[in-house]
Amino acid sequence: MPRQLLIIEDDPALGQMLAMHFEDAGFAVEVAQSCRSGLERVQAAPVDLVLLDQQLPDGQGSDLIAPLLKADPHLPLIMMTGRHDLELAIEAIQRGAADFVHKPIKVAELQQTVERLLRQRKAAEQAPARLEAGPGAARDLIGRSDAMLAVSKSIALSARSSATVLISGESGTGKEVVARLIHQHSGRAGPFVAVNCAAIVETLLESELFGHEKGSFTGAQSRKLGKFEQASAGTLFLDEIGELAPTLQAKLLRALQERVFQRVGGTETIATDARVVAATNRDLMAEAAAGRFREDLAYRLKVIQIQMPPLRERRDDIPLLVEGLLTRIAERLGQARPRIAETALAQLCRHDWPGNVRELENRLTQAMVQARTGLITADLLALDAEPTTAPGPFETGVQGKPPESQVLRTLDAVEAEHVQRVLDHTGGHKGKTCEILGISRPALDRKIEKYGLRMP
Repeated sequence: MPRQLLIIEDDPALGQMLAMHFEDAGFAVEVAQSCRSGLERVQAAPVDLVLLDQQLPDGQGSDLIAPLLKADPHLPLIMMTGRHDLELAIEAIQRGAADFVHKPIKVAELQQTVERLLRQRKAAEQAPARLEAGPGAARDLIGRSDAMLAVSKSIALSARSSATVLISGESGTGKEVVARLIHQHSGRAGPFVAVNCAAIVETLLESELFGHEKGSFTGAQSRKLGKFEQASAGTLFLDEIGELAPTLQAKLLRALQERVFQRVGGTETIATDARVVAATNRDLMAEAAAGRFREDLAYRLKVIQIQMPPLRERRDDIPLLVEGLLTRIAERLGQARPRIAETALAQLCRHDWPGNVRELENRLTQAMVQARTGLITADLLALDAEPTTAPGPFETGVQGKPPESQVLRTLDAVEAEHVQRVLDHTGGHKGKTCEILGISRPALDRKIEKYGLRMP
């Protein structure tokens, strides 16, 4: 008997394309175009797997997950969406979706996912119960790259666990954002408590983490509760964990292994139920091999590991990040959100961003403060003199092929750069610029205004 596949998708072209592909793969396929008809189909007779669109005429696909799973608790659901909202992936998976894909759909990868989930279906009865998502938060996790989609799935799958999580990645990649999202979706009643292990001197960090008793050292005039106690029933985020001194590494290991600790100067053994999430920009196993970090602690910290990609490896996310960051910065500064010129956006996409998202946010903040016309132009970013990894628009690699590092840009971005180059060459003489470009004066003026070009 062929496997039964239900596609809940209101786009007829996409629904038909997917149906034809999976019919060729031996499935019996049905297509529903609304939440109501999809739910009625699952309630009427069993299906083996559902492909579920997010935006449907009569509701959100994510809101359909619970009713579908009520009809069949072990039904594998794959969410499909054109929205580039990674936190939607977290919510969908926590509501019970088995996986999540962005449009445009990569059919070969979707086929592999479908086959994998069907192989796992028999084991679903032994899997943890599906949990409803908690309340939504500000959309801080932004991107559409495969790497960031993998991060969002890791957050979703690890959030409800009590296992320790290690978030690795370069400075400025957003490790604390991920830690806060893990806590937010954990369902834990306690607070999120953060400690930067590199920002507190070694002599004070032990007291900061575990607390101290009155009189335990000079200046200890009263009992102080440490971060482990403050994070009771919540999440303790240990940032820059690779900077932890050897003596504290031993005490942290005991707290993680035995779930107990003692305050500085105290004899009482205190139990802790704080869930620990740590972050580092170092390779802890390499640090352990060099004798700078305890290997047993490194293994204890990385029960679950999430790797944050650097911004230069997900350049396709930069336009989305810019949109989200400009909105956030405008709210913080209490001013209207500016537009960004195509030439400025092209510069941002070419830059190498050694400081990652944090550097991008700082650069946009500086540009927004300087912008006086409601438009961020390329000159306000001050990136011209800095090295970039992408070649010019007409450079090619071997045998006329673009190099792997080249950022493919829109026609508008290429046109804006070329017009700016000609303006610079003519010293801003519009007549000569029009002659070189072969366009009229009004056309040139429109392009200058459209792209926010600067006059030399």
